[in-house]
Amino acid sequence: MESGKRRKITALTVAGSDSAGGAGIQADVKAMEACGVHCACVVTAVTAQNTVKVSEVFPIPKNTILAQFESVLSDFDIKAAKTGMLYSPETVRTVAGVFGNHKIQLVVDPVTAAGVGGSLSRKGLAEAIKEELLPLGRLVTPNRYEAELLTGFSVRTEDDAVRACEKIGEICPVYLKGGHMETETVTDYLYDGSELIKTEYPR
Repeated sequence: MESGKRRKITALTVAGSDSAGGAGIQADVKAMEACGVHCACVVTAVTAQNTVKVSEVFPIPKNTILAQFESVLSDFDIKAAKTGMLYSPETVRTVAGVFGNHKIQLVVDPVTAAGVGGSLSRKGLAEAIKEELLPLGRLVTPNRYEAELLTGFSVRTEDDAVRACEKIGEICPVYLKGGHMETETVTDYLYDGSELIKTEYPR
């Protein structure tokens, strides 16, 4: 196989495996490939889930996570990375320790639950993400519920969303996704610490 250093542009996803293929590592690989980017991965957890429920979560041990990082980073010139399901504060700290030692553009997706509603987190996850990962991030992409966990207050109205962006934006630029807001149209909010840009589109 051709060396990773001679491949096309490579990005890294650090996330959980979704057995249904609709999210996690599987979705990230498809999305990056569709953009012409080779996707390397570090698997943080293996889930048993389908379109109805999450049946089981198996967190990958710290040493195996670090071994995956070592294998990828020693062979590939990673241009950017994103995190997804990290599941536990311990894994957040492990991942943050790696990115803290590498100059890689990082997007943080603060995943705490599956689309079907099952929990994908242990106690203290949101706080660990806020304290350990967000200071390293170039962008964080919460939905409404994740924004509530990161800020500690309810996000239901446009004023709430703007307030959440300003609060999270004190640490990291934020793209708050409006799909879970109870509105006729969907509005996403991009805040870089000084300017707020709203994008509205049909639900």
